[in-house]
Amino acid sequence: MLVPAMPNDSHSWANFISQIQSANNTAELDSIEHAVFGRKNGAMTLAMQALKNLKDEKRKSQAKELNTQKVTISTALEERRSELVRPSEDVLVTQDALDVTLNLPHTKSGHLHLVHEFIAQVEEVFGRMGFDVHYGPEIETEDLNFTQLNIPEDHPARDTQDTFWIKEKGKEKHVLRTHTSPVQIRYMRSHTPPFSAIFPGKVYRKDADATHSPMFHQFEGLMIGKDISVANLKAVLITGLRELIGRDVEFRFRTGFFPFTEPSLEMDMMWQGDLEDSREGKWLEMGGCGMVHPNVLRNCNIDPEQWQGFAFGFGIERPLMIKHQIPDLRAFFQGDLRFLEQF
Repeated sequence: MLVPAMPNDSHSWANFISQIQSANNTAELDSIEHAVFGRKNGAMTLAMQALKNLKDEKRKSQAKELNTQKVTISTALEERRSELVRPSEDVLVTQDALDVTLNLPHTKSGHLHLVHEFIAQVEEVFGRMGFDVHYGPEIETEDLNFTQLNIPEDHPARDTQDTFWIKEKGKEKHVLRTHTSPVQIRYMRSHTPPFSAIFPGKVYRKDADATHSPMFHQFEGLMIGKDISVANLKAVLITGLRELIGRDVEFRFRTGFFPFTEPSLEMDMMWQGDLEDSREGKWLEMGGCGMVHPNVLRNCNIDPEQWQGFAFGFGIERPLMIKHQIPDLRAFFQGDLRFLEQF
């Protein structure tokens, strides 16, 4: 039971200190603190209010004494409160003992998404073969996405059923890029051959099924020099993709057509498992490649009489589908932890 303290009684302040030091819990400390510093009837509050009734000299000395007692009591409360919340040695021994035989709890840690991890590997593998890495915008002009790549105005790729167009009144037409080839144009216009580079990034097309997605990742490559040939193209692709996917992967090249390459080839990769619902059977189309068309070189102020080279473009997801036996490309974008945690 707290004894009310007289505002000007030094013995009473000492009594409060004694009560604080003998308090057994924080609830008792709260009660003592209220008795001293309560806004209405606290001993220190009443003592401060009583100062106005004293003469000047007495008021100054009494105020100084009260301030000293205020600091002393506040410090005592803080120290005792800290002692009460700190566990005793008995508590530590009986309730907070550490069992060193227990296994540490498993903490989940994040990691790169499978696609972005593979892009980093692509950059590393082709980087060792001397390829630069260059990025470009995902919203492109019609001119860079189609015209400068020798794609005629009546080409089906420009149709609304194949391409996401962005309508801006009174401005040049823009698209969500359908390939990273516009970055090749940007690169060739800002660099002097010979050079080689790859161009990874997101691309957008109106496709959606087990092996197609409206948004997917792609990396393209370009090598321009004096004596670059199809043999160099095949050697670079086979070496790079075997390094990325596995050395026992089987490839085949088929003739194809792309407006920006001549001759043009398509590269397939053998599916190493059972893919009965694939339109290609056991072969999965990886992407296109070929020798850069002379018109594309001219559009980039490169003389095709002096320089020649190859270009290629592949989806990121399809090599991963073969590498990890993933039957449906859409699994990469569904955010299912049961799928993502496997990698």
